[in-house]
Amino acid sequence: MNSRQFNLKSIRPEILSTTINDSMSSDERFQNLVLRPIIKFQNDLLISVFKNYAAKHKFVFYDLSLEKRIDYIENAIQKDMKFRNSLKGMIIGLFTIEEYTIYTENSSALNKRMMNIVKERLLSNIQLFEKPEFLKAV
Repeated sequence: MNSRQFNLKSIRPEILSTTINDSMSSDERFQNLVLRPIIKFQNDLLISVFKNYAAKHKFVFYDLSLEKRIDYIENAIQKDMKFRNSLKGMIIGLFTIEEYTIYTENSSALNKRMMNIVKERLLSNIQLFEKPEFLKAV
């Protein structure tokens, strides 16, 4: 195993709740063995990137109700191609060459899985998205 491949795999968190079995599809296997650990590893960066995205869009996000914030996150990931591609790059950049080869064989379906996991990560951390001035020390 080359050093890049070894290093990439060694920094990924282990997800103990992940089950792998023979009946799952290759996409689901890739999702559980590759995508989920990478996205978990990138969690803090993904949160920071979304905060920056909200700031670049005039902080509109922070004036929305919780329901509208959820819609905003979903729309940002689904419809803003520049933002979506940036998120994909943060994840794909941590693939090994072998994983990238597998990814390219079915990138459309894997992108959908990837963005759904990222969306769920951001939504599960929605409490961290408060107006920046509210987070200053007292």
